[in-house]
Amino acid sequence: MSAPKFSNHGCRLNAYETEAMRELAQDAGLQNAVIVNTCAVTAEAVRKARQDIRKLRRANPEARLIVTGCAAQTEPETFTSMEEVDAVIGNTEKMQGGTWQGLAADFIGETEAVQVDDIMSVTETAGHLIDGFGTRSRAYVQVQNGCDHRCTFCIIPYGRGNSRSVPAGVVVDQIKRLVDKGFNEVVLTGVDLTSWGADLPGEPKLGDLVMRILKLIPDLPRLRISSIDSIEVDDNLMQAIATEPRLMPHLHLSLQHGDDMILKRMKRRHLRDDAIRFTQEAKALRPDMTFGADIIAGFPTETDAMFQNSLKLVQDCDLTWLHVFPYSARKGTPAARMPAVNGADIKLRAAALRAAGDAQVKAHLSQQVGQHHNVLMENATMGRTPQFSEVVFEVPQTEGAIVHAQIKGTQGQQLTA
Repeated sequence: MSAPKFSNHGCRLNAYETEAMRELAQDAGLQNAVIVNTCAVTAEAVRKARQDIRKLRRANPEARLIVTGCAAQTEPETFTSMEEVDAVIGNTEKMQGGTWQGLAADFIGETEAVQVDDIMSVTETAGHLIDGFGTRSRAYVQVQNGCDHRCTFCIIPYGRGNSRSVPAGVVVDQIKRLVDKGFNEVVLTGVDLTSWGADLPGEPKLGDLVMRILKLIPDLPRLRISSIDSIEVDDNLMQAIATEPRLMPHLHLSLQHGDDMILKRMKRRHLRDDAIRFTQEAKALRPDMTFGADIIAGFPTETDAMFQNSLKLVQDCDLTWLHVFPYSARKGTPAARMPAVNGADIKLRAAALRAAGDAQVKAHLSQQVGQHHNVLMENATMGRTPQFSEVVFEVPQTEGAIVHAQIKGTQGQQLTA
């Protein structure tokens, strides 16, 4: 018998939960199993999960193969119909110790093959399960799960449920333990991070949580925020951007598009000018701030002129690190019923966005040459600046340390020091 193997797909939150499942399965004594934690963000993500399942079955013919994650939650029938799959577990069930104890006790595979309940009935998130995860240098801490919004292209709320927050006291205690273990940077993660607190007493905001962490944990060298919705940024978060050097000057924005009509058809809560205004305000408060962004190419009804507004947004918001998604229809979403854009046009538009992003990265990196940065070492020869740029060192450094370095040049999409 052997310890269970895990295959993770998708976001940082999924990776966090994979580590939690690893502990739950270990505590339950589960043996000889392969667990695939799926992503549902695009049809391509589901296709890759199915491909991975077939590959893992060939490599582990005697193991029980268990599928979980967002795709398992939103379309369990897709995976129960696969002959390679022995069990399908929902996003709620995967975080419950009893699920894994049941699987561990059931050596002959008689446990209910499909355990996927109504995710919309879940009112709490299991952020306390593990003390973050990551490299020796950086840890990720889940503070929020789910989403109350219903963007027309997005299947994720049906995989994650409604928004729910980890109480601030639990988050602070987690981060204190991580700092005591030697972590020099903590990243706050969630599905809809800027909705944190709306379900807690007093309805605190994400900025309140950030300020509380920085105040109560003075020994934490670096705090980083993952993807946010800029229209929901509160005053305290702007205050932290302006006054807290330990809050890293890098924000990944959920923008999705640069055209007002498409944003309305997406059912987003911001318009083009809102995004531009936010990035300009953040830059004014913190001149070294850099931005990443999610942008969808080829959303239904997108014309060439509408796409040009997305392309121009890259410069207008001074975006550096782009995540470009060619639009992928998700069954059950309103956008899937809208008039589709030609597939070849979608590919061309996605390529144009990626090229614009590459040009922005090149410009950003060239501006760093000659500057001094405190670099967090992810391994002996590579670390990241506060703006999240990769830096390569000729001389090995201590993994996990923060090294003061002068940038000497660029090498592809990396800096050299």
